[in-house]
Amino acid sequence: MPMPWTYRHATKDWQAFLADAKEGLGLTSDNMTFTAVQGVLLAFRRRLTPSEVTAFADLLPAVLRALFVAEWDPEAPPLPWPERALLEAEVRAHRPDHNLTPDHPIAPVAAALRRATRGPDLDRVLARIGPEAQAFWAVRPDEDIRRRIV
Repeated sequence: MPMPWTYRHATKDWQAFLADAKEGLGLTSDNMTFTAVQGVLLAFRRRLTPSEVTAFADLLPAVLRALFVAEWDPEAPPLPWPERALLEAEVRAHRPDHNLTPDHPIAPVAAALRRATRGPDLDRVLARIGPEAQAFWAVRPDEDIRRRIV
């Protein structure tokens, strides 16, 4: 069996995702973008059960998967889903001394994530998790979500 795409092209996938996220977030550095992306991923992960975490992680490219599960405590109970404004405040509170995340960080990261994954697979997993997960990763209908790396 050939090596899976996500491992053979991990760096290209990560760089394309990071560029998409940086552009969408209006940030100027990879470091600022990394902090924003990590905050978004953690805010989402905190609301999932262990089986939901692994199902979501399985559809991510290699580097995003590693970032999503890094330092994860599967014994921690899932947090309730708050309103969007509180989720975005939680993202901005991640690593507060080094966080220059804009006011509405989830939507641009969602668009970048959708470009980096297979849409039908993502939609299937989010539907199993529930409507809050679907709303978290929703993008505008007119959003260009074509993959940068093909």
